[in-house]
Amino acid sequence: MNKLGLVFDNRYLYHSISTPSPENPDRVCNLYRHLQQQENNRSLFHIQTREATDEEIAMAHSSFYMEQLREHAVKDDPYSYDRDTYLMDDSLSTARLAAGGCLKLADSIMAGEIDYGFALVRPPGHHATPGRGMGFCIFNNIALTAEYLRRQYGLRRILILDFDVHHGNGTQEIFYDTNEVLFCSIHEKGIFPFTGSQEEMGSEAGLGYTVNIPVHPQFGDSEYTYLLGRILQGLVEQYLPQFILVSAGYDAHIDDSIGKTLLSTQWYGLITHILRRHASESCENRLLYVMEGGYNAVSLEASVLATIDAMLQKEVIKPGIFPVPRAEKLLVGHPIHQYWTI
Repeated sequence: MNKLGLVFDNRYLYHSISTPSPENPDRVCNLYRHLQQQENNRSLFHIQTREATDEEIAMAHSSFYMEQLREHAVKDDPYSYDRDTYLMDDSLSTARLAAGGCLKLADSIMAGEIDYGFALVRPPGHHATPGRGMGFCIFNNIALTAEYLRRQYGLRRILILDFDVHHGNGTQEIFYDTNEVLFCSIHEKGIFPFTGSQEEMGSEAGLGYTVNIPVHPQFGDSEYTYLLGRILQGLVEQYLPQFILVSAGYDAHIDDSIGKTLLSTQWYGLITHILRRHASESCENRLLYVMEGGYNAVSLEASVLATIDAMLQKEVIKPGIFPVPRAEKLLVGHPIHQYWTI
C-alpha cells in the first residue's frame, strides 16, 4: 500500500458562524470522525498542522490585505468585509492553520516521507486573490503551497489542476504572468466568480500557461473524463511538471446543490487514478490534494473517501478515453492549441 499523508485538525472547525452558511464546520465533522477512527491504518499518516507565518502568507498576499483582515475580523458584523466570506475572532488563526498544513504536506512529500498528500482543510482558498478574499476563501492555500515549492525547493514547473465547480480565479490571478506554474481549471461556466473563459490564457511569460475549460451544466463523468483525459495528457507530456497540486473541490457532485454538474462519487476516484499515473510518469509521484468546495456533507465525505481509496490502491487504473460529442465541441478551436498539442 502507498503512504498517504493527511492533514485534518479539529481547530479547522473553529472558523464558524451561527447564521446559515454553506461553508461551515458541519461539512467535515463526520469525515474527521471517520478518519480519526483509522488510527490503526498503517498506510495513513496524520501530519500535524502548523500556522503559516506572515512571511509565508506574503508569498501570495499583500500586506494591505492582511491589515484589512485584522481590521474586519474584530468587527461586530462578520460580513463587513465580504457578503459571502465571514470573518470571526478565530478565522485568521484557522486560515493560517489551513495554509500551514498544506506546507507541512509539501515538505513531507519532498522529503520522501509519504507518497501522496491530502490537506482536508477549511476555509477553502482558490478564490482568494493577492489583495482580496471572496467566495468563502481567506488565504489561497494552493497558491501559497506552489509559491513555497518554488522558493523553498527551487521548483520551476508546477502543475495545478482545479476541478472545483467554480473557477479558481484567485489562483489564476496569482500565477497569470509566470510560466513556472501551469494552471488548469475545469469548471461550470456562467456561475460565480464569472471568470475562467477559454480566452483567459495568461500574459507576458505566462501566456499559454493558464488553461480554462468552462463546461456546460449537466456535464458529468464521461464529459469530464474525456476533456481532462485529452488535455492533461498533452500538458503533462510537454510541460513535464515537477509537482502536481490539485484544488480538490467536490461541489461539482450531482448531489451538491451549489452547481448543476453531475459528477458521481466514483469519478473522484477515477480522476485520482489519472493524476497518479501522470505523477508517476513526470514527477516522482509528487501529488498533493488541497480541499476546496463541497457543501453537501454526505457526498463530500463519500467523494473524499473515494479519493483516499484511489490514492491507497497499489494498482493504478488506466481508464479508456472515448469521444463525447458535447465535450469534443469544447476542444475544437480552443485557443489552447496555440501553445499545446492535445
